[in-house]
Amino acid sequence: MPHGVIRYRPSLKGLLTGLSVLLLMASASLQAQPALPGSFIRDLKGLEARLEQAPAEVLGKARRQAERLAAGNDADRWARALYLQLAAGAAARQGEHGQAAEWLDAAVKSEPAPAAWRQARRREAAFQYRAAGRTPLAVDRLARWLEATSAPPADECWRLIGWLTELERWESAATRLEALDEAPQGEDRRTLALTIYRQAGRDGEALSLLREGLDREASPQAWRRAAALAQHLGDPALAAALWEAGWQRGALSGEEDLRRMASLHLAGGTPARAAEHLERGLEAGVLASDARQRRLLARAWEAARDHGRALSAWEAVARESEQADDWLRLGQLAHGWGEAALAGRALRRARALGAEEAEAWLASLSGGAEQGAPPTGDQSESSVQTGA
Repeated sequence: MPHGVIRYRPSLKGLLTGLSVLLLMASASLQAQPALPGSFIRDLKGLEARLEQAPAEVLGKARRQAERLAAGNDADRWARALYLQLAAGAAARQGEHGQAAEWLDAAVKSEPAPAAWRQARRREAAFQYRAAGRTPLAVDRLARWLEATSAPPADECWRLIGWLTELERWESAATRLEALDEAPQGEDRRTLALTIYRQAGRDGEALSLLREGLDREASPQAWRRAAALAQHLGDPALAAALWEAGWQRGALSGEEDLRRMASLHLAGGTPARAAEHLERGLEAGVLASDARQRRLLARAWEAARDHGRALSAWEAVARESEQADDWLRLGQLAHGWGEAALAGRALRRARALGAEEAEAWLASLSGGAEQGAPPTGDQSESSVQTGA
């Protein structure tokens, strides 16, 4: 089962309490049920009184009465439904939950029984099937009960959603989620809803849920998760904006988070913002002032097409690293941006350090380029990388 899925397990005590016939209350509250002869009422009340102490005895008598009344008139069949409910209660007390559920199903099919009473038995059958480990049948019964209830309780809706996730019926669970009147409340339900949306392939709904939660939950994990999902959905600009918001609120901090934010800004089309963060990080000591960090800064200014800052940053990198590739990159950019003197110095240094390409670029700079010469500055910019 995916991480974060919540199991809903009603207590056995709660199930058994719900199976009580409560004849006096039933006869007072239910309408349109057939009138029962006094002999049936006395017998049912007597069996109910012994349900707790002698479930096996009650089970046998109730089952025999139900079998005897199956072909009777409306009053007989209404009494039969009540005997089936008693038999189900006795079976549940003995741990026979599957049998209890089946007898409740049979009681539900009794047409003379009032509709509200039959609906209540269907819900009880759902719990009994669940206790018996027959979750698909539990889902079916609970779903049918919810659909016939004008104002279904939120806890029962969430119970059904939890059962659906255990069966990995992600789309059905997502549909049930969407039908809820309010957004998930509490960390457990929010986590469950997020898992369902992701597993159902509804990343848009998952992202909306994550963004709503960011106002209440400013944990680093929440901000990172939201940004990662936005990037997965192909919206790097939103990913960068979410990471930026987490950074501004202080939820995200440190070298790795800063480098990640810079990379997201580069991917999201805001390279100048990436460069500004990198510069401040270097000045504040959040980032180590080494060639790796300064190379990323140079790439950010390059992507932002800030010629002066990009050339200055690349020259600082090249002087520090003394690597042929860094001098070559500086020369290529200077060439493309019309800085001939800087281009010449950089390309000659790159050639001296072993960069074979530098010769062709120098030839192009001096006007001796032939067909197949190196690309112009705009073309060379396509090679900018967003990572270090």
